[in-house]
Amino acid sequence: MKLTNENVLIGSLMGSTVAKLIPRAGALENELSKHILPPVKILPFIQNKVGYNEVENDYNDSELWRQDKPLNEQEQFFPFSFRSSKDENFWLLPWEPIINIEAKTIIAKRYIAKAGKNYIGSVKERWSVDDYGITITGAFYGKKMRGNHQQTYPREDMERLKNYLLTAEALEVRSEPLQILGINRIVIESVTFPFTKGENVQAYEIKAVSDFPFKLLYEHKKTKAKIEIGDISSELIKE
Repeated sequence: MKLTNENVLIGSLMGSTVAKLIPRAGALENELSKHILPPVKILPFIQNKVGYNEVENDYNDSELWRQDKPLNEQEQFFPFSFRSSKDENFWLLPWEPIINIEAKTIIAKRYIAKAGKNYIGSVKERWSVDDYGITITGAFYGKKMRGNHQQTYPREDMERLKNYLLTAEALEVRSEPLQILGINRIVIESVTFPFTKGENVQAYEIKAVSDFPFKLLYEHKKTKAKIEIGDISSELIKE
């Protein structure tokens, strides 16, 4: 700040303490002029020119309302993807969802009749681990934030999720939290599409259970008994 006759006169009248604050007030005025419109001078005796710079950009109206691109698998923290037996590649959910996992056990309980206060509770005879309950919550986003429904609504993602819902088989999944628990296959029970605020946003909630393969068929190895001529056997030989 330049020392003019007016500044020296005001500084002498207001005191040395106030005069020291004049450069700070000038710096504050310059910062405020960058963010507040129109620029207003705080101190009338400061002769510095204030203003703001014009922002230059090459965006047109269509690009201003364009939605951000979805993150790829490397950019997501816990990516979630799945596929059916007919698919060659996994389908990665374009926007990272929230995954909730519930585990519980099945316990067979028996109660003692007229046990009284000496026997409280139940007898646990046997228990097993139930299916893992998996809830996948996320949202789909259209390519544009504003416009007609054909341009904004995420129709392609919705149709693809619908096809997986109608698939009458277990889906192969790939997600780190599920793989830690040994879950590689899930079965979708229901999908909910709640009302979502926003022209290009559609939320969803997938409820699924884990699917572990069981080998229920027992393969019996048939052996043929050898009987030599002259041997007597009372057992029936089943071929």
